[in-house]
This record gives sequence, structure tokens and C-alpha cells, in this order.
Amino acid sequence: MMISTGGCQCGAVRFRVEGELEEASICHCRMCQKATGGLFGPYVGAPFSAVSWTRGRPGYFQSSNKVRRGFCRDCGTPLTFEYGKGNISFALGAMDKPHSFKLCEQLASPERIADFQALASLPEHPIDEPRAAAHLAGIISFQHPDFDTADWPPKT
Repeated sequence: MMISTGGCQCGAVRFRVEGELEEASICHCRMCQKATGGLFGPYVGAPFSAVSWTRGRPGYFQSSNKVRRGFCRDCGTPLTFEYGKGNISFALGAMDKPHSFKLCEQLASPERIADFQALASLPEHPIDEPRAAAHLAGIISFQHPDFDTADWPPKT
């Protein structure tokens, strides 16, 4: 059986999904842009019955008459998009292995940010480039790791 896990940036909320996930998609609608603070909302669906909250519980914002969105009350990480009573989708960035999902479709494309098409052609800066490497070397992350932990935050 497939097991997928994820959680928020600070580790206060963690979840587990047992079974196959649905197709991953991105939504360009204005609500998803605002809910994620990004150019679009990237989500992967799961049946409610397959979801368990393994640490904490999300807070919720009812963003429309049909959708509520789950988030961490401590760090603000967007976690879920819940449509109706049986449909839950998780923010791809909240998944422990977001790179393992293949995006299958785009929704609400007319609301897409104008420069979205240009993203692939923007210059890239490799992490071993001296300026980037110097910047990254000075960062101490307080973010929860991308796997379940018995306790969080670590005892000091």
C-alpha cells in the first residue's frame, strides 16, 4: 500500500495518506493565488477516509461557499483545499516528497499570471555559484524535516 506523508514548515501539523493519491494539478484562480501567496495553487487529491492527522490539526478558512482551506495556525503553511464533504487535496509543497508528483493539468488558466509562460526561460543560478553558495552557507534552518519525527521541535 502506498503511504504519503507531509506537514507544515514548523512541524506542528503532520498528516499521513494511506493509498493511491489522485492526479496532481495546479490552479491559477485568484483564490488559489492568494491562499498560497504564489503564482498558483499546486494540489494533489486524496479520499478523506485515507487521511490521518499524525500531529496537530489544521486551522481552517472558508474561502468560498464551496471550499475551505486548511493551514498551520503556528507557521501559516497552506495545507489543504477541501471541496465538499468527501474531497481533500493537499498542497504539493506540504508533501514530504513533492518531486514525486507529476502535474497533469492546469485549472482556471485565464487567471494565470502574465509572466507564468516565461518562467522556464528565466536565468538560473546554480547553488554552487559563489554568491549563492555563500548565501546558503549562512542559513540555519529551523524547518521541520521532510519525514515524520517522534518529537518536534528537537529538545535542546
